[in-house]
Amino acid sequence: MLSFNGFIFKKFSAIALFILLATVQEAACQVSILDSAFTFRAGLIKTGNALNLITRQTGYNFTYDSRLINPDNKIEMIFSNEKLNIILGKILQNDTLVFSVIDKYIIISKAYQSPVVLTDSIPAGETNYISGFIVDDETFDPLPFASIGLKNIGRGTVTNNNGEFVLNITPDCLNDTIYVSYLGYLGREIPVKQSLGNNFTIIMRREFISIPEIIIRTKVPQEVIYKTLAAIHDNYGNTPALLTGFYREGVMKKEELQVYSEAVLQIYKSAYTATLLGDQVKVYKSRKIENADPGDTLAVRLKAGISTCLELDGAKHIFDFIARESMDEYIYRITDIVSFDQEAAYVIDFEQKEGVESPLYRGTIYINTDDFAILHADFELHPKYLHKMKESFISSSSRGFNTWPVTVKYSVSYRKVNNRYFLNHVRGDLVFTSKRRKKLFSSQFNVFFELAITGMNINNVNRFDREELAPVHSVFSKTITSYDTRFWGNQDFLKPEDNLLQALKNMKVKLLEFSE
Repeated sequence: MLSFNGFIFKKFSAIALFILLATVQEAACQVSILDSAFTFRAGLIKTGNALNLITRQTGYNFTYDSRLINPDNKIEMIFSNEKLNIILGKILQNDTLVFSVIDKYIIISKAYQSPVVLTDSIPAGETNYISGFIVDDETFDPLPFASIGLKNIGRGTVTNNNGEFVLNITPDCLNDTIYVSYLGYLGREIPVKQSLGNNFTIIMRREFISIPEIIIRTKVPQEVIYKTLAAIHDNYGNTPALLTGFYREGVMKKEELQVYSEAVLQIYKSAYTATLLGDQVKVYKSRKIENADPGDTLAVRLKAGISTCLELDGAKHIFDFIARESMDEYIYRITDIVSFDQEAAYVIDFEQKEGVESPLYRGTIYINTDDFAILHADFELHPKYLHKMKESFISSSSRGFNTWPVTVKYSVSYRKVNNRYFLNHVRGDLVFTSKRRKKLFSSQFNVFFELAITGMNINNVNRFDREELAPVHSVFSKTITSYDTRFWGNQDFLKPEDNLLQALKNMKVKLLEFSE
């Protein structure tokens, strides 16, 4: 049996960056590009190529609902001194579309039907949504774990490994703004009223900071880390918070899903300083899927995934690689400075020193250059010494099998809301190999766990009653015994990736949430 201990050897640290979005341009700028005249003589081309041609000539990228535009549709791209909004109307051939401009992006969406009486367009108690993909503007590669949320109230989610997201919109959010952020990219903003029901492709543009190499080379990374530790009180607060989160975990044997569990959690997050109280968790709603053959001699389960996510909060349980008592065992290098919203972040690479035989970490941590908050960290146990950690991962190994870890990787992120940083996203990806003794072939298991914080509250926060608490140090997937037929309702959740979705379909799981 494969196990994951609640205690995380030495402490972890990682932080995923969530950036507040760029400010909206002046209305005059929004009008100017759509009312500017352009000439195109490309002839008969596909709609997608026409939009790319406009981007190259204007410098404006498009965000649009993929269900409303057929990029393969052929159109005549011949215009002479025509206003851009007229050009777009003719090539898209859809009278229900509206165009708006925010920053250097043109948003194509369904027209928002404002009611005659100024009331919420979403009936009380009902939920709408925005969904789609977040991609790089040059490669169109998906951006995993990008932050997307409501700017003013702190609700949000992250994209999955495919860059996909779904965010629920309730009536009280109509006048808010959707923000999208990703480390090293310009932030994006979209008014909620323009996003309702849309399945957007949201393009993110890289922002490069020109920093003289001498500044990077002369900055001492240890000094940055010392300031980070000293600033925890100011950055993360000394009062508790109530967090809502979506948790999922799974085990795949080759391409076959063995165990998959999901839950909406409430987390009592104790203060980061001046407290002896620990965090608490209770399960609001959950489900699981079991696919392991009862007769299979080799099964893998994840143990204490929720507890591990909380331990990975490296600003509270200080990451081993920035802990004062461990810093002599690591080498640090400031390799870059990248954009973070309208600020910047030090990029610090670290790995254990030569001669240190203990299994430690290597990776990258991003620290805000202004307030020295941890923004993001990706790290892994050093593969060279991973074999020494076998006992920390494996317990009650199946009889007749040797099982060992191959890779152990983590990612942790924080998000700033109203001048306070909150835990935002935790992800663990572990690969194990197991081989029957005296046999040639082995089996590979991919294990993952993930926690995305979808809401936070700091007002009137109280600890949970003992009977409400989830057994975070037990095998979580075994604590879920049934499905809620209505499932997540208006709760935010992470959409399964393509490979996971296919694995669920192969198991003939006929749930609405997994349908295309």
